[in-house]
Amino acid sequence: MTLFEILLLLSAAFGAGVLNTIAGGGTFLTFPALVFVGIPPVVANATSTVAVLPGYLGGALGFRKEVMEFDRKQLIRLIGIGLLGGAVGSFLLLISSDRAFSALVPFLLLLATLVFLFGARIRAWAAKRSQSVTPFGFVGMFAVSTYGGYFNGGLGIILLALFSLWGMTNIHQMNGLKTAMSFILSMISVAIFAGAGIIEWQAGLMMMVASTAGGYAGAPISKALPMPVVRAIVATVGFVMSAVFFYRVFIAG
Repeated sequence: MTLFEILLLLSAAFGAGVLNTIAGGGTFLTFPALVFVGIPPVVANATSTVAVLPGYLGGALGFRKEVMEFDRKQLIRLIGIGLLGGAVGSFLLLISSDRAFSALVPFLLLLATLVFLFGARIRAWAAKRSQSVTPFGFVGMFAVSTYGGYFNGGLGIILLALFSLWGMTNIHQMNGLKTAMSFILSMISVAIFAGAGIIEWQAGLMMMVASTAGGYAGAPISKALPMPVVRAIVATVGFVMSAVFFYRVFIAG
């Protein structure tokens, strides 16, 4: 790995840590950077999950009070569903060829970008329909967990939309449950990916340190930048990366 590639991965991971602390969307930086330096898409996706793991842990610990406000049996049930869905999604990634996964990546990135950009509207729409949905249902949690195990992009926003569908309104509890479930999903994914030997550990560990540093740096940055500016930056990166991968897969071949 050249010095330029190392600096690129560290910069992407640091930026991802900042973005995840402020608004989410760190995967838009880590995954494309790993692919750019020549790591196969499936391995890049697995390694990207390792890179952003500390941020999820920090968030879960920071919201531990809010998480513990949930009924313990209910929380254990959700964790069980999350582990099951995350494992299914991770195994689906393992059986995906690089070619098949590459064909899905542009659509997954575009989906994650749109979910991020219209997350507030999606949550508002979901909240209006919460009475027709079973709170803390198996199907919704399993589907979102499977997506998270397969591709981590936009997971936090999708989880918040699901919680709105369940009728949750306390944003602190929602964020607490979101970070806890994101950490649980990422942990089972990393364990499965590690067992299958598809993690590029040199890159993953370097990026893990950089993303942690970025997470700490994100706090003061979030106070200095207006949220519309941050959202515009994340959305722009997401759309550009989606276009790049559409070009690589369907035009450049």
